[in-house]
Amino acid sequence: MINFKEFKNKTVLVTGSTKGIGLDIAKNFIYNGAKVAINSRNKIDIKNTIKKLGANNIYSACGDVSNSKDSKKVFKSVMKSMGKLEILVCNVGSGESVKPGEENHLEWKKAFDKNFWSAINIIESCKNELIRNKGVIICISSICGSELIPNAPTTYSVAKSALNTYVKSISRPFGNLGLRINAVSPGNILFKGSVWEKKIKKNKKEVIKLIDQNVSLKKIGIPQDISNLVLWLSSDKANFITGTIITADGGQTRSF
Repeated sequence: MINFKEFKNKTVLVTGSTKGIGLDIAKNFIYNGAKVAINSRNKIDIKNTIKKLGANNIYSACGDVSNSKDSKKVFKSVMKSMGKLEILVCNVGSGESVKPGEENHLEWKKAFDKNFWSAINIIESCKNELIRNKGVIICISSICGSELIPNAPTTYSVAKSALNTYVKSISRPFGNLGLRINAVSPGNILFKGSVWEKKIKKNKKEVIKLIDQNVSLKKIGIPQDISNLVLWLSSDKANFITGTIITADGGQTRSF
């Protein structure tokens, strides 16, 4: 983890933060002294996460941010426990969907709820508070939203592409109000319960071959690769950066 003294007592909400990338982002902010609201749809998951982290600067913000009403409840919970909000990380998302060509209305809705509306809903709920505090928003996107990744679900790719377009488009009106917004697009990230953990268990040799052929650095990333970047983008060191989609994929994507 990297050390950012400026985050001491800063107030942060990380959606989908009881596992994977979201959990590591939350841990990184907590390590740097920030007050962090842990979010999940499941109260028990939040309770167990807070207990496991064992810090006194962690708060609960239960709710499903893919639902607009729940997003408002999450924001109210954050304000009740922390009193203000300065940094929002929109991490909720899922690449699990049907194979390309097998899409249906339900899969499209599920993909957009998890990967697009989960960000828009919570941003809309929190934006006035973030504007008041000249805050920062970071959205966790995917390289699937930037270029065609073979075999990636089309529903997921389109939803993440929409999220990227939103970040670029909204950055100007937000910027005029002193609010920065950026996105981080991870490549292949390995953590407990991830798609890549499942793939490795199923056929490790095939995964090694796939990574060797497609990723310049010939390795899979870890959550800390993303959380360190999120912290940097949230810091004053990046105060001239907004409306940008930053890729962290070990050199997998090829487009300019």
